[in-house]
Amino acid sequence: MSPRVFRVVALPTPTEREKSQWFGQRYLPHLPAAGEVVIFDRSWYNRAGVEKVMGFCTDSEYKRFLEICPAFEKEIVTDGIQLLKYWLTVDYEEQRRRFQSRIEESRKHWKLSPMDLESPRRWYVYSRARDAMFDATDNPWAPWNIVRSNDKRRARLNCISHFLSQIPYEPIPWEEPKMPQRRPKGVCDDDAALAGRKFIPEVC
Repeated sequence: MSPRVFRVVALPTPTEREKSQWFGQRYLPHLPAAGEVVIFDRSWYNRAGVEKVMGFCTDSEYKRFLEICPAFEKEIVTDGIQLLKYWLTVDYEEQRRRFQSRIEESRKHWKLSPMDLESPRRWYVYSRARDAMFDATDNPWAPWNIVRSNDKRRARLNCISHFLSQIPYEPIPWEEPKMPQRRPKGVCDDDAALAGRKFIPEVC
């Protein structure tokens, strides 16, 4: 996909300034304009999940989020943004297997965070937080879509298939271009320009 119209937003830990703002404020600049697609890799639902479970927000901040989130999302949808929410669910045993793999394989160490290691221990706390989130924010204008993700490949294909089925699509007329011929030699002599330059070793 073209990065000019399709982008992934993965916001880091909020700064001290952002912590003093309304919770959803830092997400607003990243919302899409017409014709754009934005995927939030973790979104404002951090507050209903990890922040609630790990104690990064107060009970009043958490309850306030669940109260205003449906109205916030309804405003987004009313203004013409198509909002699709996906929850990837995984079994306890499969989650432990994935985390153990990240511990044992050095190329996966970067995937393992302290929050990950807390997840198995707080499995039921996360489950209760998830259920409360669904109860409060699963609405007709922005329903939750649950994806079984024990099998990552199937999960990706099912999610992509569902996503594409939700987007109104019309084929754009396309006229096949003709490849132009290069200019006569002497206008720009590639061999001369590259002479003496250092090339990387060819290994295959």
